[in-house]
Amino acid sequence: MTEIEQLLARVAAKARNTRPWGWTSLPEPVDADTLARAESALGFRLPPLLAELYLRIGDGGFGPEYGLLPLLDGPPAGEPAAVVQYLANRADARKDPDWSWPEGVLPISHWGCAMYACVDCHAPESTVLLFEPNADGADHAWFVDAPSLTDWLRAWVDGTGWYEETNEELGMRPWTDFRIRTTQARAS
Repeated sequence: MTEIEQLLARVAAKARNTRPWGWTSLPEPVDADTLARAESALGFRLPPLLAELYLRIGDGGFGPEYGLLPLLDGPPAGEPAAVVQYLANRADARKDPDWSWPEGVLPISHWGCAMYACVDCHAPESTVLLFEPNADGADHAWFVDAPSLTDWLRAWVDGTGWYEETNEELGMRPWTDFRIRTTQARAS
C-alpha cells in the first residue's frame, strides 16, 4: 500500500467515526460526473488527492472543525459549497480593485468568522492556505496552513493541527505568493 493509500485509509477511518459541527452523517462520495462538472465550472482540475477525498470518502462532512465543504451542493449549515464559494470570491474580486481572491485557490473548509482553509490547486504540492480576514498585520490575511494537502490531512488525523486546543501556540507564516498570484490574475 502506497503512502497516499495509507493516508486515505486513515482519513476514511476518522471520517467514519467523527462528525464535524453541523453534520449528522457522512455524505456519500461524489461520482466522476459531479467531479467533472465541478472542474468545468472552476476552469481547472482539482489536485489528485483532493479529488480522491471527494470520490472515495465523502462529499464533505469530514475534517477539522466544520469539516470539508461539499463540492457542489451546500452543507447542512447552509454554507456555500466549495465551487460556489470560489466562484463568488472570484466575482467579488473582479468588482472590487482593493480585494483579491487568487485564481486556483479553492476554499475547502470553513472555520467560522469568515475564515477558510483553501487548497492552492495550481501549486504542485497543493499547499493549504488559511484565509483569515480578521488577522492584524497580515498581507491580505493569507497564511500557509500546511505545505501540502497531505501534511494538512496528517495533522488532522494525528491531532497536531494549529486548531487543536493543545496546539494553539503554533504560528503560521504569511503566504508570500499572495501579491504575485493576485497581480498575475489581474493582468490576465
